[in-house]
Amino acid sequence: MKFLVSTLAMLLFIPALPALGGGDIEEIPACQYCGMDREKFGQTRMLIEYEKGSRIGVCSIHDAAVDLSQSISKTIKTIWVADYNTRKLIDAEKAAWVIGSDLPGVMSAKSRVAFAGKAEASAFQKDHGGEIVSFDDAIDDTYDEMWKDIKMIREKRAKMKSMKGMKGM
Repeated sequence: MKFLVSTLAMLLFIPALPALGGGDIEEIPACQYCGMDREKFGQTRMLIEYEKGSRIGVCSIHDAAVDLSQSISKTIKTIWVADYNTRKLIDAEKAAWVIGSDLPGVMSAKSRVAFAGKAEASAFQKDHGGEIVSFDDAIDDTYDEMWKDIKMIREKRAKMKSMKGMKGM
């Protein structure tokens, strides 16, 4: 009986892990698209849960946009994003986003970070600038800038590759 109660409790608790900020980095340590360490970029990481149980962990809204565009036939259950201040996962669609602050972007030229509430976003904005927007505006902006960001990433990778080649000379 204890085993049954424990098993049921775990099954009920596991879906709540993202909201509690636990388990996603251990489960998915690297971004599927760029390979970046999701713990190192824990303040911008995202987790997308689809209806039939599949989950994807990424380092940024840029790579989340890549996955969302490739998974058009899947039904989204929840899109989670890390709260920039606490690194705990929150509902991306309910978060207050700040885009275009003085922080460097993750997989993009423009920074895009999320906060659990507008007060936290406003406090961040006072120190770092940027514009407070909804998730819809943040993801729209991500898609608008996608090609520019892809070119930037390719240029950085080519530069890194050429620098590695120089070390071997």
